[in-house]
Amino acid sequence: MLLSEQDQFLSYNGEVLVFQLSKPKHAEEADDKTMNLCVRRMAFNRDTKMFVEKSSGVFSMHAQSKIEMICCSCTTDSRTGIILPCILMKKKRRNNIKYFVLFLHSSNQFEQSFYFKLDYELKEDIRLFAGPSVLWRHANKLFYISSNTCVVQSAPVQLSSVVWTGEIAGEGTVVLGIRTACLPETEDADGFSASDRAIWGSEFFGYAIQTQKMLTGTCFMPHAYSRVVSSVYICKTDRLKKQLRISLVALTHKNQLIWFQSGVPKGVCELPYEKPCLVKTAVTSSNDLLFVVSFASGNSCVVQRRDSLQVASKWQKVKCVLVDDFIGSGSEQLLLLFKDDSNTDMLSTFKITDLGEVNYESGISYKHDVPAAEGLQENGLLTVRALETRLQAGWTSVRELQQHLGLQKRVILESCRALIDLVEERTHILPNAKEVKCRRRARSEGLVSLWDDVENPPHSLSKEASLASKVPEHFTEELWQRVVGDSLVVGVKLTESFYLSLSDVSLSLVMDQDFSSISSIIKCQSKIIKLNKAFSALAVSSSQIEPPPKKMKLDLHSKSDLRKEFPKRSSTIQLDGAKTVTAVTSLSPLLAFHRVCCVVLLHARKQNHQNDSLQQSKKITVLCGKILLSLEDISNGRYSVKMLRDNNYCTGSVEDILAVLAVSVRFSFQIVSSDCTLTPVSSWLLGEMECTPFKECQDNVFCHKAGNVHGTIFNWTLKNPFEGVLTIFCRNLTVLFLSLHSLTRVLPPSCSVKLLRSGSKAVLTEQLALSLEKEMLTLQNSLFLKETKAENSLTWGNESGKKINNAPLASLLDTEEGVQQFRKKLQNEREESVRSMNQTMNGALYQKTALKIAEAQLSSDMMVWRLS
Repeated sequence: MLLSEQDQFLSYNGEVLVFQLSKPKHAEEADDKTMNLCVRRMAFNRDTKMFVEKSSGVFSMHAQSKIEMICCSCTTDSRTGIILPCILMKKKRRNNIKYFVLFLHSSNQFEQSFYFKLDYELKEDIRLFAGPSVLWRHANKLFYISSNTCVVQSAPVQLSSVVWTGEIAGEGTVVLGIRTACLPETEDADGFSASDRAIWGSEFFGYAIQTQKMLTGTCFMPHAYSRVVSSVYICKTDRLKKQLRISLVALTHKNQLIWFQSGVPKGVCELPYEKPCLVKTAVTSSNDLLFVVSFASGNSCVVQRRDSLQVASKWQKVKCVLVDDFIGSGSEQLLLLFKDDSNTDMLSTFKITDLGEVNYESGISYKHDVPAAEGLQENGLLTVRALETRLQAGWTSVRELQQHLGLQKRVILESCRALIDLVEERTHILPNAKEVKCRRRARSEGLVSLWDDVENPPHSLSKEASLASKVPEHFTEELWQRVVGDSLVVGVKLTESFYLSLSDVSLSLVMDQDFSSISSIIKCQSKIIKLNKAFSALAVSSSQIEPPPKKMKLDLHSKSDLRKEFPKRSSTIQLDGAKTVTAVTSLSPLLAFHRVCCVVLLHARKQNHQNDSLQQSKKITVLCGKILLSLEDISNGRYSVKMLRDNNYCTGSVEDILAVLAVSVRFSFQIVSSDCTLTPVSSWLLGEMECTPFKECQDNVFCHKAGNVHGTIFNWTLKNPFEGVLTIFCRNLTVLFLSLHSLTRVLPPSCSVKLLRSGSKAVLTEQLALSLEKEMLTLQNSLFLKETKAENSLTWGNESGKKINNAPLASLLDTEEGVQQFRKKLQNEREESVRSMNQTMNGALYQKTALKIAEAQLSSDMMVWRLS
């Protein structure tokens, strides 16, 4: 079929639709009143590299006048939401002009959507959009009609041109146009916008057809460009804080393509030809965004946006440029149809390209060029082999890099262990000195020891081993675990004989599995819980607020805890009678592994009370056992705390009580009433708070009340009918405030409630006395050490070492020789006195002395602060 100038081309789902108007070929059908609209679906054949016809369709029209195709486009059918080819047709008969819109279905059947009549012809800015709907400009007014209303409507705007029509999310169909600037008295936009409009005399505006709302033109482009822009293509729209942000490209009468983002020009490109009229985009297989520009002269060019806008390619005598996936590769290509006077056959001269790997052109015989194809195939095979080799080399490099990173990690871990041993005054054993296998592995990895390899451990190591051997084998009575809310509580009950010889006790959890991406040390908080057999009192050591600093003090031991990556420990308290040590950590990170095995380690200082010297204490780490944590066990409630009511008592086990205490914060309040007794407190606990006492001790009660206060433990102790101490073990401050608020409603108005810092005054007074005694002994030992060092370092007597005769003073002064001897003795005594007053001490000895004094003073200051 021959093409004419009025034929229309449209790309749809990778096919090329060719619309033609023609009269019937057969003589019997040759009637002046009949006209056929023919469509042919052309698809690209990758074997022959040519376009072939897949199917065709015909729509017959009775026409007593001239029929024309105005335009065609792919629009959305509002009835189904499917995008279909749409054609706008015109029938002209005298002064009556009829326009109708046709849909083309996949079966090549045409459907007339709607029609409308006008007394003038459509010539300016005709657009087809979703519905289908038709929009045009006439006499500087905007008109539109849709299939839903079938009534021509006009927009309340005056405009000189339409530069874009399309969909914007949240606004529907929007028309971007240019109109004469109108400057109201109250300007909503900024002053720069008003000044641009006044200077250039024109402005951009956006009009939403469905909502009939005006959009600010400066969100598209500054008004200064309204005099030069001829066409626009909007690439992307979004909203940020209800502010519309638009990215677009615009063609100007100055033969430029300008890229705008949020109303600000970001790039400009000079075009190779004059009078650009249309711009569209294409996304290629390499994710490059191409801007395809068509010119009124029939030329086209492609502009790429990479670092800057630049012309990538250009062509002349182009009939039409279509964008679609014509070869079925999953990305878009350009189809250029060229003008060819010698060959008027359909799609005879074309070019398919994406400015990259895809490049097909008519006039080249791909079918019979077998040697070239074989050469291309051979080159492709060699290229694939080369790429496979490069890929294999890349994988080898990646494996070497992984091995190198693993080696670096092991070196860093070993260095950390060596640093810890150095701080703890232990001799570090290198890995390659433990066994031959480790040495061979280290040498194969290129590791070289910085020290001489020692096969046998030194004397200090044997001494450390002898110290470790003194640790009893059965030092733990029980290892348990509980789940309280989002916390995992691990407890270790120690034997009394072993625990009394320890200080600074804490627990740590280490994952038994090897996870390369995370640290195996679990962050946890240790607490020491004192719960005597008779349950007459509960005491929990917890981290408290430090008192205001009076002076800078040396605290190297507390800083050394950071080297193990453990969290800060609890404050030091009197440990007599305490037997259970707990560690609390967050449960949810452990559940991510579904099943975790953790090693429980106990860290402490083993005390040696000889001569009351703190230097004799040694840090030890003891393996307490392992715990297994699985998501299935927790789902079944295996480790849950069970606090149930049984005959007005709470049936919680000792471990359950300890777990609740471990995750709770302890607060003690002194309640004093001068007018009446404090019997309402007990009624409040058993009544409103729904508490039940433990069987072993009725003074300690568990709150069963629903809500935030559930699970709180109270301890109410009466000193006399008018004074008592209420201890609350709660999860957080919210629970504390709720409990106190409920309590104040039942207490008499004359009651006073005072927060106690820690424990009773009698216990704190005893602890203060012990701390002051310890501080005094520390100072005494330090001074004794100083005198001993001075005696050993100084030389008493004269330089000759001769012994001075202790003759009577009168006999020495009788003779001249005696006077000289007396003067010499007096001079020596003066020098010895000066030397004794200016004693020096080495740095290590001074550091140990200052550390012991600071620890003793810190302990006594803490006790004084708690009593205040």
